[in-house]
Amino acid sequence: MNLFVESGSPKNLTASAAINANPGHLIGFYVNSTSSGTLILKDGGASGTALSGTITPAIGFHRFPATFSTSAYATIANTMDVTFFYVPVITPTAS
Repeated sequence: MNLFVESGSPKNLTASAAINANPGHLIGFYVNSTSSGTLILKDGGASGTALSGTITPAIGFHRFPATFSTSAYATIANTMDVTFFYVPVITPTAS
């Protein structure tokens, strides 16, 4: 089954931190401000698997549709204010 999502919960970061501690889907991110800031997205925390190389984004929205099987983590270097849009995986419950 394919999942197409156009909106997600926002998470604003200005330093390296978890975007979400659960599996889910990243829609993209909006760079609010930056001064030579760089970004690396990882699955599984700070020492997890890198899902991107080093990104040097400009101000504005960047689509980055990705699935995180464990958790989503952003490593931010230099100065950057960025808002991520993330949708946690919803596990259906038996009725």
